[in-house]
Amino acid sequence: MASRNLPSTAAMQCFEAAARHMSFTRAADELSLTQSAVSKQVAHLESILHHKLFRRVRRSLLLTPEGAIFLSDVRKVLAQIEMSTQTIMTYSGNSEVLKVATLPSFGSRWLADKLPAFLAANPGISLEFHDRVEDFDLEQQDIDIALFYGHGSWPNLACHKLVDEEMVAVTAPSLLDNHPVETASDLAQLPLLHLSTRPDAWHHWFAGQGITTDRSYHGTRFETFPMLVRTAMAGGGVALVPHFTVDEELAAERLTLAWPHRLHSESAYYLVYPEHLGELGKVRRFVEHIIASATAASGTVGHL
Repeated sequence: MASRNLPSTAAMQCFEAAARHMSFTRAADELSLTQSAVSKQVAHLESILHHKLFRRVRRSLLLTPEGAIFLSDVRKVLAQIEMSTQTIMTYSGNSEVLKVATLPSFGSRWLADKLPAFLAANPGISLEFHDRVEDFDLEQQDIDIALFYGHGSWPNLACHKLVDEEMVAVTAPSLLDNHPVETASDLAQLPLLHLSTRPDAWHHWFAGQGITTDRSYHGTRFETFPMLVRTAMAGGGVALVPHFTVDEELAAERLTLAWPHRLHSESAYYLVYPEHLGELGKVRRFVEHIIASATAASGTVGHL
């Protein structure tokens, strides 16, 4: 590998401490160095970057715009180094890490309660979770297993269907108290809340009941379900969401069905992983556990 002119960890530590204290002297005290050593490390860093990181104003230090940008990244790098160091220091040699990516709402509302039994049965496996809202290349991002929403066909991935999806229209009970709904068409006159990745969901919900309205694409859009649901609970409108994401709120009457019609989605939730990882022990055990959990909850689970 060709050598790269990268800053040392020591230089980044000196810069971060100086930026936090806005003082080379206090940074030196924290790091058990001399003020001159800290100053030289920062100067060396500036020479590598070809930008000044600090400027002096009335005997005080101030970050330059370039320094402020660099500081944010330096803190992330140092935090990652510290976390990796602690991981290796406490590594016992008999632990495996399984990296799992999931859609945030599916992870918190469906997957999470399936995990304790898996962890109890597999004490040698540590799970590391990552949130993703869109499909991605698992191998490029070093992910072992993912939970995807779609039609169940992704190149080079083994796919197991877990859960079909039914979309329901929900809102705060107080909204219906103030605006009674007598027909499904009446919902079009209320504020409709949308998930940005499913812009035509309301159109299909109305069309499934033979209703045509020019308002099905109007309304506030959200990137993820949690904020969409919270806005509906606060009386901000009617949300069209998967039933499993609001089971608890419906049971507690924090939300209510605005109309009983359910939209059966063509897509579903799938567990996917690179085909060549299928025989890896940690992957196989997780897949078997989640499929068994899904089967127990909702019937047969398909393999694609």
